[in-house]
Amino acid sequence: MKRREEIRIRDPFIYTDREAGCYYMYGTTDFVSENSPLTARRFTVYRSLDLENFDDGKTIFDGEKNGFWGTMNYWAPEMHKYRGKYYLFATFKSEDRHRGTQILVSDAPDGEFRPISDGPATPHEWECLDGTLFIDGDVPYMVFSHEWTEIKDGAICAVRLSDDLSRTIGEPVTLFHASDNASVTELHAGSGNYVTDGPFLYREDGKIKMIWSSFEHGRYLVIGAYADTLTGKWTHTPSLFDFNGGHAMIFESLSGERMISLHSPNHAGLERAVFHKI
Repeated sequence: MKRREEIRIRDPFIYTDREAGCYYMYGTTDFVSENSPLTARRFTVYRSLDLENFDDGKTIFDGEKNGFWGTMNYWAPEMHKYRGKYYLFATFKSEDRHRGTQILVSDAPDGEFRPISDGPATPHEWECLDGTLFIDGDVPYMVFSHEWTEIKDGAICAVRLSDDLSRTIGEPVTLFHASDNASVTELHAGSGNYVTDGPFLYREDGKIKMIWSSFEHGRYLVIGAYADTLTGKWTHTPSLFDFNGGHAMIFESLSGERMISLHSPNHAGLERAVFHKI
């Protein structure tokens, strides 16, 4: 068993399994060394009954074992149950392919995941990351980050998915850019670079709401936005949760409490999963 504070993790994503009475925690965990930002070519899930004590972890995807195209940047897996199956949205990159979000599928939340397409669901010619699933009515969409590393002012975009999530339908739509939020400042002064990380969407008060992460004077924060429709006008809010961390998501505990999950602090080697009631 491992205590929560013993697990180095970025981008922690929690799936509450009410039938089994447990939680599954996914995230960027398989670092090549204690303080390195580099990751091995695999994903691990941790199971817990109380969000404080976790099992030793189980490999759910091994890119080296199956000859997968991604050779680096195994980042931010998040797991969504959809139409009776379990889908992993995760970031990958290789020496000759752009960074992007690939969708994988399994029959169990801790089963062996396999790709459902030959490549990422994000545009192959773009640098992207942090794809997430959002169901608008009965229509599945992937919302993702178009990276500042390519376009400088990072963007949050959306693209429609087929009903089985195996392909995209139509072209991506840009929802907004990082600099549209007045709280966001340049990654480094004078660089012109503005970051969009980790979008997560939910419905509340008749609105579509989003939390995402960026930097404000060097501090990594969770900020917000809301809209009447997915591709409509987004209104931006300042920092919602100042935990010196980010890449957050919202989940409901087994006891019905609304919780936020994120990593903090945002420093290589020190990152841990942090959960707060909201």
